[in-house]
Amino acid sequence: MTMESHVHQRYAQGAREVVPALCCPVSYDSALLALLPREIIDRDYGCGDPSRYVQPGDTVLDLGSGAGKICYIAAQLVGESGRVIGIDMNDEMLALARKYQPEMAHKLGSDRVSFRKGRIQDLALDLESLGHWLVAHPVTDLASLTLLEQHQHRMRHQDPMIPDASVDLVISNCVLNLVDDTLKSQLVREIVRVLKPGGRVAISDIVADAPIPQTLKQNPELWTGCISGAFTETDFVRAFREAGLTGVTIDKWETTPWQVMEGIEFRSVTLTAVKHSITQQTEGGHAILYRGPFACVEDDLGNRFPVGVRMAVSREAHARMGCAPFVDHVVRFAPLRPQLPTPYLAPPGAERPASAGRGGQVQSVGQGERKPCGPAGGGGKCC
Repeated sequence: MTMESHVHQRYAQGAREVVPALCCPVSYDSALLALLPREIIDRDYGCGDPSRYVQPGDTVLDLGSGAGKICYIAAQLVGESGRVIGIDMNDEMLALARKYQPEMAHKLGSDRVSFRKGRIQDLALDLESLGHWLVAHPVTDLASLTLLEQHQHRMRHQDPMIPDASVDLVISNCVLNLVDDTLKSQLVREIVRVLKPGGRVAISDIVADAPIPQTLKQNPELWTGCISGAFTETDFVRAFREAGLTGVTIDKWETTPWQVMEGIEFRSVTLTAVKHSITQQTEGGHAILYRGPFACVEDDLGNRFPVGVRMAVSREAHARMGCAPFVDHVVRFAPLRPQLPTPYLAPPGAERPASAGRGGQVQSVGQGERKPCGPAGGGGKCC
């Protein structure tokens, strides 16, 4: 029996009855829970609340959506112009989530939630659609196996379950740790693939403070209980940085471990990050002043910012700094008459004289209303 089969079996049980061992205690907004059926609240499992990061109008993708609790919470937050997509592999969980779709659509005033069957590490392949195809085209020999492989290729590339750059926010609640270690990098790449430029992630998961020994990894109960498949603290952050996301932040950190196994502490954390792909940098005379409290910080592009010093940055880096999580920590300077775009050639650590920004636009948190962010660095406007 594979570890994936153990996961399916245990979460099928969790759909039929309450299994307290599958989740950490989490506090959710009681006003948002008020609309949800009791059965969904009781039989949904997690270790955090990524719905806190949902914004009006978002297209939200929930990885490992289970009974649909976070999806139905998010649906209240996205409003009529947004939508929510839940992805899960477990038939029993999908059935429970879909059972209440008509009722929730009526309460919400529109049907803005959908649930799809798929593996979260392969968001292009709709397994429900594939299952229907297999009924009509069963695999009985090598020729039919080849047809299946060709059909899967067509599905992934011509009609993906979740298209490229189609999602504003990817969320997940204690599910990444259920994916095989060899597929975790693929999972993070899939998250990046489906995000729009400027899209965000909010991932609540269990992490370990040290590498997990094989004796724990081979224990099905610990794996399905979100323990032995956990990222280490370092690898959790590294996986999202190496996949190209920026502003990677541990936004929530539970000081008390959820469990301790063989001296290793396992705790709930919530990671946030943004997809700001800057492939080309141009000069515009812009500057950034880091407000502190640290003596110096470095961003994902290699720019270093000593506290209180106006540092030269490209117009794309300047735009990105107007978005969360960067905007809370900087003052942004745009010249009165920005230069025509030319390649950004300032050496690392170059300062920008104050005279370059006089009379231009100065933006800092607290100076006016913060506006929603668009795809920074890609021609879009930001804050």
